[in-house]
Amino acid sequence: MTLANHQDRKGRSPDGSRRRWLRAAMAAVMCTSALLAGGTPQPAVAATDPTAATAARLDRIRGDESALRAFLQEMPKGADLHNHLSGAASTELLMGFAAHDGLCIEEGSLRAVRPPCAPGSRPASDAEHDQEFRRRIVRAWSMQDFVPGRETGHDHFFATFGKFEEATAGHTGRMLSEVADKAAEQHQFYLETMVSPDEDELAALVRTAGPDDSPARLLKTLSAGDGLRRLVEHTRKQTDRAMADFRTASRCNTSAPHAGCALPVRFITQVERSAPPAQVFAELLLGFELTRQDERFVSVNLVAPEDGTVALRDYDLHMRMLEYLHARYPATHITLHAGELAPGLVRPEDLRFHIRQAVLTGHAERIGHGVDARWEDNPEDLQRTLADRHVLVEVPLTSNDQILDVSGSRHPFAFYRAHHVPVALATDDEGVSRSDITTEYQRATTTYGLDYRTLKDLARTSLEYAFLPGRSLWTSRDGFTLVPECADDRPGDRHPSAECARLLAASPKAQVEWRQEKAFAAFEGAAP
Repeated sequence: MTLANHQDRKGRSPDGSRRRWLRAAMAAVMCTSALLAGGTPQPAVAATDPTAATAARLDRIRGDESALRAFLQEMPKGADLHNHLSGAASTELLMGFAAHDGLCIEEGSLRAVRPPCAPGSRPASDAEHDQEFRRRIVRAWSMQDFVPGRETGHDHFFATFGKFEEATAGHTGRMLSEVADKAAEQHQFYLETMVSPDEDELAALVRTAGPDDSPARLLKTLSAGDGLRRLVEHTRKQTDRAMADFRTASRCNTSAPHAGCALPVRFITQVERSAPPAQVFAELLLGFELTRQDERFVSVNLVAPEDGTVALRDYDLHMRMLEYLHARYPATHITLHAGELAPGLVRPEDLRFHIRQAVLTGHAERIGHGVDARWEDNPEDLQRTLADRHVLVEVPLTSNDQILDVSGSRHPFAFYRAHHVPVALATDDEGVSRSDITTEYQRATTTYGLDYRTLKDLARTSLEYAFLPGRSLWTSRDGFTLVPECADDRPGDRHPSAECARLLAASPKAQVEWRQEKAFAAFEGAAP
């Protein structure tokens, strides 16, 4: 007879009331013992509620930086939804690629270039034995030891990509191996990472279009012939090779696979917003087509500095392109960098509308950064719009500090939360930032005094807003109440009820959420 035969219709054991009585009796004994010993009795919930006990543990250590780091390192932390693959790979990994590929490093700019090494450049492999040269490259390719001066954090951060770009060529799978392993080892359960299309193949398609900025005419031109079909096919084959490289680098088919092998990974096509209109539209169109034809691609995003001359000039045009394509590809998810701006970086009028237009015209379901929220027109109304539409804000606190010099009370993190706008912590470019997701949680905890239940909600929210197919484990996005099929199950239980098991089998999203709940149960059950 199976365990299910011993349960009543709601999945409860007949002796459940006896266990509850015993737990209450044990709590009473512990309380009485504390009184006899002359101590202060602790609430019974601390002895019986693992979540409350874990919350108390966090409160005890929050002033100890190393203990807090260890706590947050082990805590389940949902998904990373705002992650640029090339910027997430460690500088050391990219330097290794440069040496392996025989690249050269320009002495002045410290930019990686193809061989042969011209005067004023030297082999990247020199960094393997010249420590001073190595330190210079690390500092040029990341925010390591950066101190603002003649160069701002904003300019240094974005300049890194042009310096190491050549080193990333052909290494998507290896970069993904490192980034996925790092996420899984820090107890994340899902990764969406942004990748760029092949520029050479895309250029051939763009050449068929003129400078016309009409989305309808661009779509007609770019869709003529088989250029778009070939580009989609080429991108999918590239992705096949990258995933094969990832599985090889992570030893996924061996008896000792890396942690990242078990991590579901999806891709977001990133579109260069500083490019000419025809190229932007072609990249968007490719991204929309990929999401239609390949389940590994889930969304599109506009990237590059939002304060750039072209990005500012064409912002409205880009939103209209998205509106046009959204009408033709309504199933494609959209997440946009919007509001990655601050006073002094752009004119005041450029701070007034980017987030709102990204949502209302660009149909963004998630917003990356959203730092200028307080400076938009009618910010309170904007918050209501985001909350009512359940638009998630992806918040990478470290890069917001490094790029925009916005942190603490100047950052809108608490502003969003006060207005019930969903937020999720993210890494952005952890390789460039020399950061990780644990650091983001630690920043949020110490800066905003977050308690354990809030941190747990942040982790759950990140999975809830992931672009994974299937039903959620939760009844709504406004709270974390289990769906009816799993309402009488203990979240994360190894043996869910039959109804709950059917839901999990049919929903990749619910499966990932269930895995996190199982991890929370283990984390909260660990010894203090």
